[in-house]
Amino acid sequence: MNSYCLNQTNFNFKGQTSLYHGKVRDVYSAGDLLIMVASDRISAFDVVLPRGIPFKGQVLNQVAVHFLDKTADIVPNWKLDSPDPNVTVGFRCEAMKVEMVIRGYLTGHAWRTYKSGKRELCGVQLPDGLQEHDKLPHPIITPTTKASEGHDEDISREEILKQGIVAEDDYIVMEDYTQKLFERGSAIAAERGLILVDTKYEFGKKDGKIILIDEIHTPDSSRYFYTEGYEERQNRNEQQKQLSKEFVREWLMENGFQGKDGQSIPEMTDEFVNLVSERYIELYEHLTGKKFEKAMLANMESRIFENVSKYLDQI
Repeated sequence: MNSYCLNQTNFNFKGQTSLYHGKVRDVYSAGDLLIMVASDRISAFDVVLPRGIPFKGQVLNQVAVHFLDKTADIVPNWKLDSPDPNVTVGFRCEAMKVEMVIRGYLTGHAWRTYKSGKRELCGVQLPDGLQEHDKLPHPIITPTTKASEGHDEDISREEILKQGIVAEDDYIVMEDYTQKLFERGSAIAAERGLILVDTKYEFGKKDGKIILIDEIHTPDSSRYFYTEGYEERQNRNEQQKQLSKEFVREWLMENGFQGKDGQSIPEMTDEFVNLVSERYIELYEHLTGKKFEKAMLANMESRIFENVSKYLDQI
């Protein structure tokens, strides 16, 4: 596999007023527009890992575009167009200061909290007697604060409203949209032989209205299990077969890294990097039902700059 990666961009687009390097995306502002470039960086435990993953940015961008289009009838979103396989252009919005995490299964952070003996997560009570990866009685919303640096923190609905982080009217709309998006995402995943385990949504405001921003149902923001064999694996108390970034987190934990002070990131071998790339491509094809068309890697930065510039000239 070609190991070239898009690790960071520093373009100067027409009308550009600012550039923000996120954990994974490079976000350019130009007037009322946002130009979001999905890099090949990968993060886990809120740390950007030292090596990029070939084609990861393209997968992320194209999965997000696919689902933004598939959900636009139920929730308005920020997307205008995708002029390049790694880029989405959309409306600039005022981002809400919480992320809406919704969980249908007891997995990942929720399971680690439950296993520690706690029966409450973000103000939501969980029943006794559950095991890892069990389906919850109903999907639960477990919001987090959006940290500009470091870890996002769990927060309850009550605390969000009490602290005035989000107005109650807006929060009610975000809750409703979150449930509808999760229901639609779960239905699409089921058609593809997958279970949408949990995911997160981000919202912003434009002209006083709440709209969906950023990515949706990507392997960076969501976990998926394979439907086939799910029940059997649960009954045998085995780990679930999943398509998500969780296996990267598990690999890091097995190698002594959880993003805590004093811990060193383990070496990412070529073999491991290529395995991660293949998993991302597999998820794209499984989720969308489309064959993944690898974009040209030679002169990648030039390709992106030319495609975005051409788009900006036309609008």
